[in-house]
Amino acid sequence: MAREDGAAVNARDRLVSPADEPDEKQLESALRPANLDEFVGQKRVRRQLSLVLEASRLRGRSADHVLLSGPPGLGKTTLAMIIAEEMGAPLRISSGPAIQHAGDLAAILSSLTEGEVLFLDEIHRMSRPAEEMLYMAMEDFRVDIVVGKGAGATSIPLDLPPFTLVGATTRAGLLPGPLRDRFGFTGHLEFYSVEELELVLRRSAGLMDLAMTAEGFTEVASRSRGTPRIANRLLRRVRDWALVHGIDRIDARTSSAALDMYEVDARGLDRLDRSVLEALVTKFGGGPVGLSTLAIAVGEETETVETVAEPYLVREGLLGRTPRGRIAMAAAWDHLGLAVPEHAAFQDPGLRAAFGAAASPAADEDAPPLFED
Repeated sequence: MAREDGAAVNARDRLVSPADEPDEKQLESALRPANLDEFVGQKRVRRQLSLVLEASRLRGRSADHVLLSGPPGLGKTTLAMIIAEEMGAPLRISSGPAIQHAGDLAAILSSLTEGEVLFLDEIHRMSRPAEEMLYMAMEDFRVDIVVGKGAGATSIPLDLPPFTLVGATTRAGLLPGPLRDRFGFTGHLEFYSVEELELVLRRSAGLMDLAMTAEGFTEVASRSRGTPRIANRLLRRVRDWALVHGIDRIDARTSSAALDMYEVDARGLDRLDRSVLEALVTKFGGGPVGLSTLAIAVGEETETVETVAEPYLVREGLLGRTPRGRIAMAAAWDHLGLAVPEHAAFQDPGLRAAFGAAASPAADEDAPPLFED
């Protein structure tokens, strides 16, 4: 548990972390779109969800239960709020970690009103007893509340008004099949393109009354790692830098200077990302190297390197995960301004087939890496 907490703290401390921060909630709420027409990106999910909601309105019934999956920061909470707004219904917000007992869920469900939208964030982290109670609530709008213990326990059926459950998860694979099957609509949110992030930033800049050139938007969008939450966070830091330096209109040069000061480079990598790449390339010759050895080299916890830094580095083709350990790809040398060695690990035919494998830390130990942990 300590390692998980440490990784979470590191993630929140990073400017390019997709995790939400408590002090940002009010700022984010001011920038959230109020309806599907204002929501930028996710065209496929937006089009399908619009059809589901429109059909529900025409039938005069609550919308089907909705499951939204995808990496953090892409708009799952925003879409839940939009669903409630489009249906003209109140919104109740809770989270999986907050529901550790069936009684916690029963208290929430029994207080719902007809047509209300219940949003459960990180639904995959809900306890198993509460999960099993949710099955019946979603399908039959009924729960059985057990009163008493032992032989004297009795089950009291409680009818619920029709409601819409919106579940959000960053790890859809952890949801049990029976729970996934009870959602009428499932939408997976993808990372945004630079062009889509520019539209997000233009809308946010308008709400913030911020003057900015097209090149300035492109500069911020290209460093935002495909995530609107990060884009809006970087935009606020650029705004602050421009304000302190007395700049009225933000251009590409201003955006670049501001983000360089915050150590977010042109590809969206921050200090931790670059430390991992530099250690892998300069200290271990591009690998393969075990995860724990790499973590020690950069002075971070293994959990932090694996869950905070690696996902983006792998997605960008800078780092590869193989059964023998982590290896640097050709793009890593290019990004660091170094020549690619003739015998780099990624050119090894034996490792090339494993580039796409998501090896676990345990897998790293199964086969000996070139640098032992």
